[in-house]
Amino acid sequence: MSDTRRRVKVYTLNEDRQWDDRGTGHVSSTYVEELKGMSLLVRAESDGSLLLESKINPNTAYQKQQDTLIVWSEAENYDLALSFQEKAGCDEIWEKICQVQGKDPSVEVTQDLIDESEEERFEEMPETSHLIDLPTCELNKLEEIADLVTSVLSSPIRREKLALALENEGYIKKLLQLFQACENLENTEGLHHLYEIIRGILFLNKATLFEVMFSDECIMDVVGCLEYDPALAQPKRHREFLTKTAKFKEVIPITDSELRQKIHQTYRVQYIQDIILPTPSVFEENFLSTLTSFIFFNKVEIVSMLQEDEKFLSEVFAQLTDEATDDDKRRELVNFFKEFCAFSQTLQPQNRDAFFKTLAKLGILPALEIVMGMDDLQVRSAATDIFSYLVEFSPSMVREFVMQEAQQSDDDILLINVVIEQMICDTDPELGGAVQLMGLLRTLIDPENMLATTNKTEKSEFLNFFYNHCMHVLTAPLLTNTSEDKCEKDFFLKHYRYSWSFVCTPSHSHSHSTPSSSISQDNIVGSNKNNTICPDNYQTAQLLALILELLTFCVEHHTYHIKNYIMNKDLLRRVLVLMNSKHTFLALCALRFMRRIIGLKDEFYNRYITKGNLFEPVINALLDNGTRYNLLNSAVIELFEFIRVEDIKSLTAHIVENFYKALESIEYVQTFKGLKTKYEQEKDRQNQKLNSVPSILRSNRFRRDAKALEEDEEMWFNEDEEEEGKVVVAPAEKSKPEDDFPDNYEKFMETKKAKESEDKENLPKRTSPGGFKFTFSHSASAANGTNSKSVVAQTLPATSNGSSSKTTNLATSVTATKGSLVGLVDYPDDEEEDEEEETSPRKRPRLGS
Repeated sequence: MSDTRRRVKVYTLNEDRQWDDRGTGHVSSTYVEELKGMSLLVRAESDGSLLLESKINPNTAYQKQQDTLIVWSEAENYDLALSFQEKAGCDEIWEKICQVQGKDPSVEVTQDLIDESEEERFEEMPETSHLIDLPTCELNKLEEIADLVTSVLSSPIRREKLALALENEGYIKKLLQLFQACENLENTEGLHHLYEIIRGILFLNKATLFEVMFSDECIMDVVGCLEYDPALAQPKRHREFLTKTAKFKEVIPITDSELRQKIHQTYRVQYIQDIILPTPSVFEENFLSTLTSFIFFNKVEIVSMLQEDEKFLSEVFAQLTDEATDDDKRRELVNFFKEFCAFSQTLQPQNRDAFFKTLAKLGILPALEIVMGMDDLQVRSAATDIFSYLVEFSPSMVREFVMQEAQQSDDDILLINVVIEQMICDTDPELGGAVQLMGLLRTLIDPENMLATTNKTEKSEFLNFFYNHCMHVLTAPLLTNTSEDKCEKDFFLKHYRYSWSFVCTPSHSHSHSTPSSSISQDNIVGSNKNNTICPDNYQTAQLLALILELLTFCVEHHTYHIKNYIMNKDLLRRVLVLMNSKHTFLALCALRFMRRIIGLKDEFYNRYITKGNLFEPVINALLDNGTRYNLLNSAVIELFEFIRVEDIKSLTAHIVENFYKALESIEYVQTFKGLKTKYEQEKDRQNQKLNSVPSILRSNRFRRDAKALEEDEEMWFNEDEEEEGKVVVAPAEKSKPEDDFPDNYEKFMETKKAKESEDKENLPKRTSPGGFKFTFSHSASAANGTNSKSVVAQTLPATSNGSSSKTTNLATSVTATKGSLVGLVDYPDDEEEDEEEETSPRKRPRLGS
């Protein structure tokens, strides 16, 4: 069964009258007990699964087409086809089918195609009427012939009989001779009749007739007949177009005459179907199904023949990448490959796999890299289409190529960077090409289609590559349009051929230091838009929206890599500059980016947002929007409503403490009042939880030796001298300021888990007997740049029991187990844990003093 004679492709006809490939396998005819008869079985060559099990029904009409096709219908709307690799295999199975049905294998159709309405009449017909008697093929009989052909179209059985009669008597060639005579005589009436006749013969839907009509000898006369539509005042000039206007260009000479003839035939038949024949009505839609199949299988054959000719393809690639090749020739070569890849979509999956592997082996990707960087717009467009075929087929193949390329080339000429540059430099006002390229980039960076094996993880390898070599190219327009640094702009404009519009109004530059968090209502309302730079050009705004869409996708799917990038570049602050854009769609894209980040509910991101005071531009946009009820208003409200519903404590506290005065007047939604309520409830809960702290202190539960206390105290005050606004952490963590955020996020997470394993308590500072002040590590005063040391000093006077402020400070800030690594300041956003029983080993009071 491994012989190639029985190797077949299985096709089914879908609702759109297109053939769907169901797989490749080997066919056999054998008796199947369940079906009670001889059946056709096709088992997949890949895994031996059953692709087809079809009983050879004695009454089913099987058709043999083009020597290697067997087509039949199993139900009213379920057509099947077997395409054989070799003619011998087709003949062998055809004989089996004919043997079951008691037919002579020389026939092309085993049964007449009849419908139920005609079964009775057919049974009553005498056997002598198996064919239709055709009128003699003469000029004065053309009207009679046209009436006959038109009359049979409504009857399946009569269509079959007419087709057989036309085939047996060589009638089509005689009709085409009459056509030449009518044209010479300018016999308009006869030409109109011939149009009806040839069109009717096409609607007979017979492959054997198509082979005659579409042969080199006949096809131009068939096209000529179809020019004389009686409904037109003047005949069309289809033959003139096909012979003079449509030029067949051999980018590389094709030596195989059969291949050349097949290409010509396919083009002309496609022209007949798409251009000449009118769109079929509901009643005619099935009449041309065989014509569609004829074109489909021709394309499969063309691709197979070209693919097998490696000498031809090698020569195409050599000329495509040769610097000496002139522009016109290169354009033709690229367009050839575009058509070649389009034809490949007709191949079944296994053959398509082999096809693209052949192209990859011959160097399609390095070639694309060259042509995509060319100035010719047509060449770049065609190259983009080819690239889209490759990415759709195998994103892993493209990723593997660019990672290997990165080891030998500079970042500027990497294929993905060339693609990004083409996206950035799209001159189309609507950015049609950029949208297509953005979709391809999204496919390439989507972890869902990345492979993971035991010894290789494509996700980690490729994302490391992408963020190291490509991300800076993608974000360059975004960072440039939100920066006032002239050097940065000059660098960008030097490297990217694009006309950018900048609104460079005098303003205070956006430094990366922590801005003031304490904002009064006066300086929020009517936020000074001249303090930021926003792209004024519509095309630039569209491009930035595309880039933001891609970055938002990264936030959702890449986690660690994009997180490091956002922190290191302070990217969210730069993105939120776009909230001031006059293009609302761009402001919404910036807001969506922030919303996706907050939607992750990641405290790492939350600290970044609160420390950087990044809600300010969002609230400014909300207040500047005024009373307008629009998408921007709804999107901002939804952002804060999400924080309220999900009860994100750190963000809630930050918003209420710093912005509530500006927001409390907004009463058409209860979102901000709800945030205030949540904040106060949490504050009350914390205070109730901490009421027992003095008695615990008196029981010496946290008493440590004086030396340890002195060392801890010294460490606390020393670290208070750090740069303003920094989070105070233990020395082991403080290898660099947290504003920089550690590159190794995994180590950070390990430390975070160690802290979370402790019982965290935000202990209050006694301000007066019986009174407590609830403090946050990221309080407004800290964000304002107030020295945290002074805050501690003000809120920690000597306690009533005589303990020093140092002791109280440590007791309220540290809950440490010996040897564990924890921060000296707890974050209010960490998950609250109920106070454990005093018998907990970590909290057992020390014996002694």
